[in-house]
Amino acid sequence: MRPFKLFGPAIVKLPPSALLFGFTMSLAPHLERLLAESDVTPFKSSGPGGQKKNKTESSVRVRHIPTGITRIATESRSQTRNRTLALERVWKELQRRAAKRKPRVATRPHRGAVERRLETKRRSAAIKRSRRGGPEE
Repeated sequence: MRPFKLFGPAIVKLPPSALLFGFTMSLAPHLERLLAESDVTPFKSSGPGGQKKNKTESSVRVRHIPTGITRIATESRSQTRNRTLALERVWKELQRRAAKRKPRVATRPHRGAVERRLETKRRSAAIKRSRRGGPEE
């Protein structure tokens, strides 16, 4: 297995000689904390890809235990890279849920809109009155 190093959002493949200098794939600090409170399950993915996809457990399912959020990653043939992608997806969902919504500002219809609506109501009321007709003799 070849080591990988994260540089921002990009994953860079390192040569085997990088092991001599202590390079390993480490997660960002926020993903490390997230990993501690998550359940990571590797599994065999389905679909096209033949023997390589059918026999290897490179797909990863990450379940955030406190919230129950589950995200999967099956894009890569590397389980480590898929784990990182799934953790990032859980992190993004947590950020989305934590974001405060902008409060709705209550507005009122302007005078022209109110007058148009009332005029339409008057017209339809007059039409309905004309349908009734007078008392029958």
